[in-house]
Amino acid sequence: MLSGRRLDLLDPSPLDVELEDIAHGLARVARWNGQTVGDHIFSVAQHTLLVEEIARRRCGAVDRRLGLALMLHDAPEYVIGDMISPFKAVMGGAYKAVEHRLLAAIHLRFGLPPTLPEETLRIVKEADLGSAYLEATRLAGFAEAEARKFFGVPPELPVRVETDFLKPWPAAEAERRFKERFSKIDSG
Repeated sequence: MLSGRRLDLLDPSPLDVELEDIAHGLARVARWNGQTVGDHIFSVAQHTLLVEEIARRRCGAVDRRLGLALMLHDAPEYVIGDMISPFKAVMGGAYKAVEHRLLAAIHLRFGLPPTLPEETLRIVKEADLGSAYLEATRLAGFAEAEARKFFGVPPELPVRVETDFLKPWPAAEAERRFKERFSKIDSG
């Protein structure tokens, strides 16, 4: 990692996880394998911020634990990249095991349990699917009917929020905004 840390994929240590590495990596990993409109990639960091925004609007107040769970839901991708869901399914258990070990180490590093409560996972998943719907239809060329089939009902967001969050940002902006939001959530 740029921080100088070395992260063992088979036995990741929370001591080797740094927020700067996560933010930097996620800001440079493309969602949808880069098959999106815009001058910049739509990064996993930007996706994460959209997921957190959707959940916050649905739930109202979000406590530190839920906020961090939302911000870290795709954090392993700073190391292993973002794979499209069909490919993850083909890879099966081996991919999931590596992803789970990384996520557990990341959670421990930031004071979360290795495995989150079901209610937290449900909130994260719903917001993640909502974000995927919006990304698919606004950025990746999906028709509304196709997106509903895969991701369900779209979230309702104000136009200004959709406009901001669904225009791909330069990597430096995505990294900065990710770190700022994470810091705000982490400090309570």
